[in-house]
Amino acid sequence: MTGPSGETTFGPMLGGDGRPGQLWAMLPRELAAVFRPRLLDVADEVLREIQRTIPDYARPLDGAFGKALRAGVQAAILQFIDRIAASGPIPDSRRKVFVGLGVHELAQGRNLDVLQAAYRVGARVTWRRMAEVGTRAGVPSATLCLLAEAIFAYIDELSALSIEGHAAAQARAAGALERRRRRLLDLLLADPPSPSRTVQEAATAADWPLPHRLVAVALDGPVDVAGLGALEDFEDGTPRLLLPAPSDRAALTAALAGHRAAVGPPVPPRQAGRSLATAQEALRLVPDVLPDEPLTWCEDHLATLWLRKEPFLATEVSRRRLAPLTALNPKQYNRLAGTLLAWLETCGNVREVADRLAIHPQTVRARAQELEALFADHLRDPDDRFEMILALRATLA
Repeated sequence: MTGPSGETTFGPMLGGDGRPGQLWAMLPRELAAVFRPRLLDVADEVLREIQRTIPDYARPLDGAFGKALRAGVQAAILQFIDRIAASGPIPDSRRKVFVGLGVHELAQGRNLDVLQAAYRVGARVTWRRMAEVGTRAGVPSATLCLLAEAIFAYIDELSALSIEGHAAAQARAAGALERRRRRLLDLLLADPPSPSRTVQEAATAADWPLPHRLVAVALDGPVDVAGLGALEDFEDGTPRLLLPAPSDRAALTAALAGHRAAVGPPVPPRQAGRSLATAQEALRLVPDVLPDEPLTWCEDHLATLWLRKEPFLATEVSRRRLAPLTALNPKQYNRLAGTLLAWLETCGNVREVADRLAIHPQTVRARAQELEALFADHLRDPDDRFEMILALRATLA
């Protein structure tokens, strides 16, 4: 403002409550003319201090990196002075500079901590120079304090723009990666199998290293499997996952808690579709055929799933190997069939059969005699025993 004698004076202009939106209106417009010619070289000082104090920015300022950082510092200083001269929002041309810095940080694989540290260094250096210039020009200390508050409010504004750019770029990258991973999942599950080279190229583009063996998971709804490295598809009525075959079941079991799911057998990537088909069949068979458990591991039920896949052959094996039981009534059939399966699976260990069936060992011996009379030498023939176990599992499932 101009005093009675025509000289420039700087009143403190401390009216208002000091909120960031009011700071610019509270600063004397004449300050811009005082600082503009004396801050043209402060950009180089800011850059040197940023490089000295922030290791990530210590490399030579050449190429796109140097151009972006230098442009950002210069735009920040010029816009601050322009804001003093005429308060108003940052114009779009300069907003893009600070949004672009956030995008650049993501491209470098960094979060915004480093950039925000650079903003703070820039604010500190700029404030130090402005305080020196302002003191020599006779700017009151109260106005300098207000100017300091404006600088740091301004830095918060620039940080917000960079956060906006970083978040938008992150969202775009995540969306592109999600699309590439969905394509990879579709290629792995294709029938007939996709060419190996096509799958490998898609895996590279999706940043998903192909495992030596993987498992497919069929489940009843979307689930959070972050950290398991899974390819996922929850967009239709048959949710599905593909992930590296786990060496330990605990992590996957915990991730699927609260859902009914089935984990297919581990297979090479080329057979992922078969693992998924097996998992979907297992999920369909729970609880009528397979145990009523929230999570079914197909590896634990391969024989049952195999027999269910070929019902005609299962019926034929049962007809041939369990023929001696067909003359019994249903109650006798179930009693002796259950005992026969336990007897075969425990290699005739009376105590184990008794524990499994919750009956007295003497009862086991009595039933074993009945079975001996019915099946005779078939109980000792390895091939017959194997087929009887399969038939019993299919019959008693």
